Amino acid sequence: QVQLVESGGGSAQRGESLRLSCVASGFTFSSYAMTWARQRPGKRLEWVAGVYIYGIKTYVRDTLEGRFTISRDNAKNTIYIQMNDLRPDDSGVYYCVKGKTHAVVKGDISREDYDFWGQGTQVTVSS
Repeated sequence: QVQLVESGGGSAQRGESLRLSCVASGFTFSSYAMTWARQRPGKRLEWVAGVYIYGIKTYVRDTLEGRFTISRDNAKNTIYIQMNDLRPDDSGVYYCVKGKTHAVVKGDISREDYDFWGQGTQVTVSS
């Protein structure tokens, strides 16, 4: 069965960096786009970033560009998100999401849009 296991979350101070990882299994990883989403306290679920199947084409939420970078390693069935210059407003639960096709779908996201989600990893940024 499909499994998505995130890791790398934790606590950070303003301005520090974290790198989240997500190891996938149970499907042909290299055939699907992958996405990171987040749920911040009191806010709706947000699409954060997406990466196409070969990892060459990536997209990051406009407001996070320049600080967040998504990547993937198909040999390791893993995606990453590098988060730099973290801010308290970045605090929340970050989810790894399996795409439905090879293509990234940007924009508003809901649980119903995708079939498989990781359990989430908490990121807490303090000032």
